[in-house]
Amino acid sequence: MIKKILCTALLLGCLSQPQAQTPQPVKQLLNAPYMKGATFSIVVKDVQDGKMVYSYDEDREVSPASVLKTVATATALEILGDDYRYATSLEHDGSIKEGVLNGNLYIRGGGDPSLGSSHFAPDRNRYTPAQNTFIPEWIAALKKAGIRKITGAVVADERIFDTEGASIKWLREDMGNYYAPGSYGLSVFDNMYKLSLKTGAAGTRPEVVGTDPAIPSLRFINYLKASLSDSAYIIGAPLSGERYLQGVVPANRENYVLKGDIPDPALFLAEYLTGCLEREGIVVGKEPTCYRIESEAGRWKTVERKPVVTTYSPALKEIASVTNHVSHNLFADALVKTVGLQYVPRKNEVISSFGRGVQVVLDHWRKKGLDVYPLRMYDGSGLAPADKVSAEFIADLLVYMATKSEVSEAFFESLPQAGVEGSVRNLLKGSKLQGKARLKSGGITGVRSYAGYIDKNGKRYAVAVFSNNYSCSMGQMTKGLEKLLLQLF
Repeated sequence: MIKKILCTALLLGCLSQPQAQTPQPVKQLLNAPYMKGATFSIVVKDVQDGKMVYSYDEDREVSPASVLKTVATATALEILGDDYRYATSLEHDGSIKEGVLNGNLYIRGGGDPSLGSSHFAPDRNRYTPAQNTFIPEWIAALKKAGIRKITGAVVADERIFDTEGASIKWLREDMGNYYAPGSYGLSVFDNMYKLSLKTGAAGTRPEVVGTDPAIPSLRFINYLKASLSDSAYIIGAPLSGERYLQGVVPANRENYVLKGDIPDPALFLAEYLTGCLEREGIVVGKEPTCYRIESEAGRWKTVERKPVVTTYSPALKEIASVTNHVSHNLFADALVKTVGLQYVPRKNEVISSFGRGVQVVLDHWRKKGLDVYPLRMYDGSGLAPADKVSAEFIADLLVYMATKSEVSEAFFESLPQAGVEGSVRNLLKGSKLQGKARLKSGGITGVRSYAGYIDKNGKRYAVAVFSNNYSCSMGQMTKGLEKLLLQLF
């Protein structure tokens, strides 16, 4: 009897503990017709003490889309430090005699996703690959070394990461498009090209004019039609030069541009550098190649190499800022793979670069005291619909980064100000929260999400809000979440 009374008292005590309430604005949102059958979760925590302010279905595993980039950037900043810089080096084997390099020229990749990126150009709106600075620096270094001719080839060495550039969980409709480039040991120009088209009357097939930069290995199978609307895709597999053009583009345009991903950045960079060298009068004897091709053919040999020049990336805090401000998928995926270099495989374990990165991410946050059970990652970008997180995990990560992390400032500043900049420049614009919220947005088919910080009355709050499987447009869902945040704050 006494045992029964004690159990009853314990249960009543648990139920009487203060719990975060479900606010009326959340109830109103959930009653919207387009939320019938949808999944919704939200967590708002006071950053200072970590206490829950508002919550709804906080443990639910949901698709985060690009909000997953907060995990990628936070982890990379924590492990690598905000001033970490990637290195990409030119090296050669053989010997140099009378201006002739009797050997190969190698491009050793360090995983840098920002090499030649338009996001670090003085004027990114007018940037073209021909305006990059690292190629002239490399050519100048070669000339300084006295190299006027190369008997071998330009060889890209991208083996720091594996050949799984795109996650196996990505959708076909994404692969081939500029926003879903593969991440490899060598990346360049955001792994993106621009495809120029000349379109005629409605119903006719556009003419493929060319790409910038030029990529001779690309072959376009053109099923596009000119129309009054604009909905076109470039579809293709990683490492494959075959690209399918599907959909419709505006009629009667002299120069209509689509953007696609460079399918094999390492090989492309070897080809690109070879062309640049020959235009500078430096003759290259053999065809450009890369580690993947040479190793699969059994031709790769480990030889002593001498450095020529090393190019360093911007500081990691700058790369993280671009990642979160413009939602750069390539950068986020590369960050996860980079931290994965610290993973030591078990005996006979076969694990991908993505897999190593995910293991390091999970181990890091587990050691920091976060419950990583609801975190399931297949990339760093959030492009995989199979990625899952809970609102509580993201909120806890945000609280940790604000109160305990040594790179707190770099992470905070990597998040764009709502209503002011980046991918949230139109969110909360003109409202009382403009400039007072730093939020990372996320959006793929059926997913709209936000996570970050909101300041109010001298206090800072960590916010994570997710909506999945709603039945309206993403624009309408965005307005619904915007209204919710304004009501809550």
